[in-house]
Amino acid sequence: MIEALKRRLVDQIGESPTFVAEGSQLTGDVETPGPLVVSGTVRGDGRVGGALHMAVTARWEGEIHARAAVIAGKVTGKLVVEDKLEVGMSAVIHADVVARSIAVAKGAIIDGAVMVTSGQPVMQFEEKRAARTGAASAPRAEPARARR
Repeated sequence: MIEALKRRLVDQIGESPTFVAEGSQLTGDVETPGPLVVSGTVRGDGRVGGALHMAVTARWEGEIHARAAVIAGKVTGKLVVEDKLEVGMSAVIHADVVARSIAVAKGAIIDGAVMVTSGQPVMQFEEKRAARTGAASAPRAEPARARR
């Protein structure tokens, strides 16, 4: 049971996610009740009822609302996450970010206002997995500094 609680967010994407494949371009608003995996490009607003996973190759222009998120690609617009947000070292976020908790890998870029709704500090960590997967290691207890 404890191991299940310690599993990384990226491992909790769950069953039957919706995919936007690498090389695909989706224009328009996106709404899905479950998890969403993006490796291509989305232009439009999004509501994701599950976890959002954006690979290194992913690009999203618009306002995104998700239950949880792991970002390794590029976001332009606004990012609102109800629960946990993990920002990988390859991520470039030109957006205001709101989340209950935020963990940022060293090397990630966040250009915008950052608001943590839980009142906890933004955590900084070093990624130990390959950047191409968009995965991130467990956060360490170091405050992060968003780049402006």
